[in-house]
Amino acid sequence: MIPFLQIAGGLLLLFFGGEALVRGSVGLARRLGVRPLVIGLTVVAAGTSAPEMVVSLIAGLEGQPGIAVGNVVGSNVANLLLVLGAAALVYPLRNSRATAFRDGSILIGASIVFALLALSGTIERWHGVIMVALIVLYLVGCYQVDKRSETARRELEEEVEELEKTAKSDWIIAILLVLGGAGIGFGSDQLVDGAVTVASAAGVSPTVIGVTLVALGTSLPELAASIAAARQRHVDLAVGNVIGSCIFNLFAIMGTVSIVVPIEVPAEIVNFDLWVMLIITAAFVIASAFMPRFGRRAGALALVLYALYIVAQFAGWSGMPHHM
Repeated sequence: MIPFLQIAGGLLLLFFGGEALVRGSVGLARRLGVRPLVIGLTVVAAGTSAPEMVVSLIAGLEGQPGIAVGNVVGSNVANLLLVLGAAALVYPLRNSRATAFRDGSILIGASIVFALLALSGTIERWHGVIMVALIVLYLVGCYQVDKRSETARRELEEEVEELEKTAKSDWIIAILLVLGGAGIGFGSDQLVDGAVTVASAAGVSPTVIGVTLVALGTSLPELAASIAAARQRHVDLAVGNVIGSCIFNLFAIMGTVSIVVPIEVPAEIVNFDLWVMLIITAAFVIASAFMPRFGRRAGALALVLYALYIVAQFAGWSGMPHHM
């Protein structure tokens, strides 16, 4: 019972800690005079990915590469199927060919680079340096493009304004930052410990827990943000958030973690989950380029595919040894 309480408590702390950290960070950036466009592209992206970052970092330091890598790969699968699927059920998501060709092609490129590094067996420190450099280049490029786009700039500014409403004073900003950081740190530690204990007791590989339970839990901020954007009819924002989060997961999170501690990629991920992520990513980008929107049928299909992916992990359909 205690490991399950650790997992549940860790997920709750990650969700609320991540929300507090994002709002506090946005408020601080605004106090420092940072432009809303920059905040939307960097502070918000980093804040919503903070749970994945800390969970993967703690897992890597504790010698659990299956959770560290599985969290990132599983989060991308969850973002493209679960998050977008749920958002499309709330309100049909409009696709932009410009977004598909620019951000979508970068996402495919990032996925291929990550896959090549993973296939080498170990993501080394110098791999991490390359990935962090690439995410910096991506963010700089986004800023240069989006500052010339009135629509993109307006949507990011609206998102930043909404997040800033909570942080109205310096004291509130400080409290949000402290509580958010503490929540993510303690929640990540509890989630990893609980996940490892449950995996061991159930005879399931930690990698399976990483790509399913842990990845699902750390994707909750993206799920909440995308559903909220869909409810408010900010359909471009919902799709953009997911694409940006996937790129950030691959380069910023795995890059930073591997700089701190080189990560050995488990065979299960190399032989199954990595390819699932690549196929889903390619299918999403192609669909975005040629379909005017993701309607409720597409959303339902995405949710079914995600359910099958989760079942495959525990049923052994992947053909990989999922037991320890």
